[in-house]
Amino acid sequence: MAQKVLVFGDIGIDDTVALIYALFDDAIDVVGVVADYGNVSRDKAAANVNYIRHLFNISPDIGVILGAEIPMTGEQPEFVPEIHGEYGLGPIEPPLLNGEGIVENFFEVVEIINQYRDQDLVIVNTGRLTSLATMFILYPYVMENVQHIYIMGGAFWVPGNATAVAEANFHGDPIAAQLVLKNADSVTIVPLNVTQQAIVTPQMVDYIDRAGSAKILKPLLDYYYRYYKQRNPSIQGSPLHDVAALMAIVYEEMFAFRWLPVDIVQDTNSIVRGQSIADIRPYVDVLENEAEEEKHHRIALEIDYWQFYHYFMSNMTGQVYQ
Repeated sequence: MAQKVLVFGDIGIDDTVALIYALFDDAIDVVGVVADYGNVSRDKAAANVNYIRHLFNISPDIGVILGAEIPMTGEQPEFVPEIHGEYGLGPIEPPLLNGEGIVENFFEVVEIINQYRDQDLVIVNTGRLTSLATMFILYPYVMENVQHIYIMGGAFWVPGNATAVAEANFHGDPIAAQLVLKNADSVTIVPLNVTQQAIVTPQMVDYIDRAGSAKILKPLLDYYYRYYKQRNPSIQGSPLHDVAALMAIVYEEMFAFRWLPVDIVQDTNSIVRGQSIADIRPYVDVLENEAEEEKHHRIALEIDYWQFYHYFMSNMTGQVYQ
């Protein structure tokens, strides 16, 4: 049986590619999407999900729920059209959001979790963690029915992509990120350590365009690659951060993990805002006033690229790649 997945995301290019990938991977069954601000505004994120839903004739039973518009810091979010395009789909301008299939009642998230509570529902969060944190604030008892949470976020002992030390999702709302990690019991963090290695080259994209049916991928990933190539001329392709996080749900053998306590720097006015810090000290009870049962989270620190290549190319082309 396919793994039931509820997606929280700020639907830009790599989030969109992740959603499309999920359609072609029989091991994954997306049961709903919470659209948040981040790469683009919340309403544009919702419009993008709706566009993909209509493009691929996805069942209207898969709800699109409006999530957060601003972070818990109270700041107005800054968007990144140079990376994701004005609307979050690179050169593509989706139809205006007409409200069809869009749910404004955030309580619908509770309904989805309760509906699949006996089917090992997991959540994957590919954007800022504001909406997910809100669930822990409002409905902590409901979140007990979620089997596991996968988070694309963080950078451990590697450079960030929002600042020198911080990854964009944690940097965008460090308060929400810390709240989730301090309250969730079963979390896998998929950080830049591995997602930066989940590269799709232009040659891979061209072949998928010829052999596969998801023709939207090429304009999306060509746009995405132009940004990365301009920023780093030596890069060989586009990192699919959110696809890697989604794959971690069903292909755990692709990754090497460590269980560690994690904290997110909360100082919103500091250069280290949003930095993810894992405690790797090899001894216990470092300080007497530390919590007796500090939460440990599973962090993906290595990825087997050839497994990533195999699953991505096989599912996106319908051909078996070795």
